[in-house]
Amino acid sequence: MRYFCCYLLFFLVATTSLAQGVRGIIRNDEGEPLSYATIYIQQLETGTTTNEEGYYEIQLEPGGYDLVFQYMGYAAQSQSITVGSDFQELTITLPTQTIQLKEVVVEAGAEDPAYTIMRKAIAKSKYHQMQVQHYTAQVYVKGGGRVKKTPFYLRKLLEKEGVDSSTVFVSESISEITFEQPNTLSEQVISVRSSGDDNDTGPNGFIYGSFYEPEIAGAVSPLSPRAFAYYRFQYEGSFYDRGRSVNKIRVIPRSRGDNVFTGFIYLIEDLWSIHSLNMFAYKQGFKILAKQIYAPVQEAVWLPVTYNINVTGKILGIHLEYKYLATVSDYDITLNPDLDVAVEVVDEKIDKELAAALIQEEKLQARADTLSNSEVDKLFRQEQKLTRKQLRKMLREYEDDLEEESETEDIVSITSMTVDSTAAKSDSAYWARVRPVPLNEMERNSYRKLDSLAVVEREEEEKENKDESGSGFDIGRKFSLGKRVSFRFNLPIPYYNTVEGFNITLPLNFSIKLSDSTSINPQLLPRYAFARGRLTGKAILPYSFNEEWKVTAEGGRFVSQFNEDEPISPLLNTVFTLLGKQNFMKIYEKSYGKLSGRYRSGDKLTLRSSVEWTERYQLFNNTDYALFDRSREYTPNAPPNVETAIDFPIHQAFVFSLSGEYEPFLKYRIRNGDKRVIKNSSPQFRLTYRKGISSLFSSDVDYDFLEIGAKHQFDIGARGRLFANVYAGSFLSNRQTYFMDFQHFAGNRIFLQESDPVGSYRLLDYYLYSTEQSYFASHLYYQLRKFLLTQIFEVRMLGLKENFFVNYLKTDASPHYTEVGYSLDNIFRFFRVEAVASFNDTDYIDFGVRIGISTSLENMFE
Repeated sequence: MRYFCCYLLFFLVATTSLAQGVRGIIRNDEGEPLSYATIYIQQLETGTTTNEEGYYEIQLEPGGYDLVFQYMGYAAQSQSITVGSDFQELTITLPTQTIQLKEVVVEAGAEDPAYTIMRKAIAKSKYHQMQVQHYTAQVYVKGGGRVKKTPFYLRKLLEKEGVDSSTVFVSESISEITFEQPNTLSEQVISVRSSGDDNDTGPNGFIYGSFYEPEIAGAVSPLSPRAFAYYRFQYEGSFYDRGRSVNKIRVIPRSRGDNVFTGFIYLIEDLWSIHSLNMFAYKQGFKILAKQIYAPVQEAVWLPVTYNINVTGKILGIHLEYKYLATVSDYDITLNPDLDVAVEVVDEKIDKELAAALIQEEKLQARADTLSNSEVDKLFRQEQKLTRKQLRKMLREYEDDLEEESETEDIVSITSMTVDSTAAKSDSAYWARVRPVPLNEMERNSYRKLDSLAVVEREEEEKENKDESGSGFDIGRKFSLGKRVSFRFNLPIPYYNTVEGFNITLPLNFSIKLSDSTSINPQLLPRYAFARGRLTGKAILPYSFNEEWKVTAEGGRFVSQFNEDEPISPLLNTVFTLLGKQNFMKIYEKSYGKLSGRYRSGDKLTLRSSVEWTERYQLFNNTDYALFDRSREYTPNAPPNVETAIDFPIHQAFVFSLSGEYEPFLKYRIRNGDKRVIKNSSPQFRLTYRKGISSLFSSDVDYDFLEIGAKHQFDIGARGRLFANVYAGSFLSNRQTYFMDFQHFAGNRIFLQESDPVGSYRLLDYYLYSTEQSYFASHLYYQLRKFLLTQIFEVRMLGLKENFFVNYLKTDASPHYTEVGYSLDNIFRFFRVEAVASFNDTDYIDFGVRIGISTSLENMFE
């Protein structure tokens, strides 16, 4: 349980106590200490903050310094100091910020001045994102978390583990980071200390992300090009800081819920860059408060120097709170030489005449043909005025030019993190010397208390590992036969169906590592069916090499569902057969040999091919046993179908298949050299060809089958997200087929929904519309931002999603089969419940309720 709590309570970083410098308390004009106020040292271009108690302590070399003290909502104060051989005590009082409203002529239907400010800031966000070509800096991160409240059924258990509301988990780290345009960030952790297990968690999405990007940590930025679809803006006034006018803009979501921000963003007049921000967003029901303070690292270049991030929420009744503090210091920046020119943005909606003149000037210059070929040279040859449209066009073409020169245009980001071998070996004296933010008393107690617990845990883990290593192998699971060979088996689970009665399959798995990139993993699957009194089995021999090729040989005598994609699992079929006397799984037996291969060209293209010879046998029910004697009778093992009666003799089939999946526009993130696909960044196109070949190896089948399909996800503005899966196929020839050669569809007859929600039917019989002719199928799944229940803000904060879906199928022999459904998704973060009705043409057929795994489950841990 201690691990569980530590996992939930994220991580981070540091405080300071040194030989000489400056220290003191920052208060407001009412005498209250200001937690996490920012102190910026102009000569060093370095910032730090106060701790929760408003206390700060900065070590400095002897000399003169200019310090700027600031806190959102309060007027910044500058103070010059001279550091000698000891600490100088300096207490600062920050007065409440005086906000001045611009003189605005209010007319009927007049636009709030915030909108022209935001249009200019949004137009220039890409410029600021690309303004710095390269920088290095040092980042200090401190994180602390605690369980604020626990449900009664867990309280005693947590207290027994030493966890209560007074227990604070603290972690600190110091890293050196390097950034290179367009997307490369490397981090070297030089020191780390923790009073608990951080499990690699933390607010890095906010610290290393940027509000100039369209999204940050999965939430839509107010500076995104799509911002006006998600937000309303309100001008709150302005103030002066270091000689520049700063606009205060209230950010108001058009629809409150996950992944949108609420709060304030402060923008510097004329530069249209961020001065600071104070906003919060919800993520899976957790509230994330983000505060950032920026400072002028160079003239007209403002970069973040402090971050304050708080996360609060609950899961399984446990109320959690995490607080993170990060400071960035020692900036060393190189400006992008292509963008090192001041640009004045003209809002076409406000300055219509000036905008028209600039557009006309651009046209005349283009006709004069006196400019260089470079779009950057053309537009940035000197300080000038540009309309928002001109600036966007310039930056877009500049990016296109960079992508053409780059060999990694499909790479969204490249990040790496290395940890110095001595990072975790620093003692408390070292941390007292280097941390920029002093610890408070609760954090100091946390280190003392939890460090002692960690020692006990490590001793227990070492003992457990020693005991496990001495056992040789875990009986019934896995044991080693050498450095490169292992053997594994699981205790068999008995399943039940009406053909075999109770049956047991015993998987015997071998793993043989031939080299770092080559392996063979033989698998033996003996199977005994009690009602038939028959022993069957098969062997599978996969051979993988170079991460691109995989060849598999298999064969034996085994049972198979008519649809080899197994629309119902043996476990669920066992439950519904024994308890409900509903035998949905339909099987046949085959003696076969098969050779298949898979080739992957990166992540974008996957090709599969196989040849298989089989001798097929029809099977019949052999038992009518059930735990409860219900009035219904078991159905025959031959499923109903609108095209044929399922009755076939023993026959042979030789089948060749070739299929491929292509995702041409995939994007990637590279993390520590590991290239990771960004899901749904490209549509997936599919092609399948299958041929039954007669006259070879006494084969009785003769047909040609072709299917094409596409699948993708679309964001529809701020309203929702659409998932689409469309496919069509045809038997180009079907001179001789048997039912297992038909094209089958992902049907379902039970209240549990196992398969892909955007690729399966909810109420369709498993085999009723299986076909040997032509067909068209589609699945549309629309996730709404808010609809009925999600109109209620508190419901949205629970992470619940509402969805509509439509599934359609038409074969040559079937009516127009349609399912229309509604689902409530992400219930307790794990489940979805669906209500669905089905129709043949326009005639109502059936209604049902289905329960499945949440479609958002994968996103919970992004």
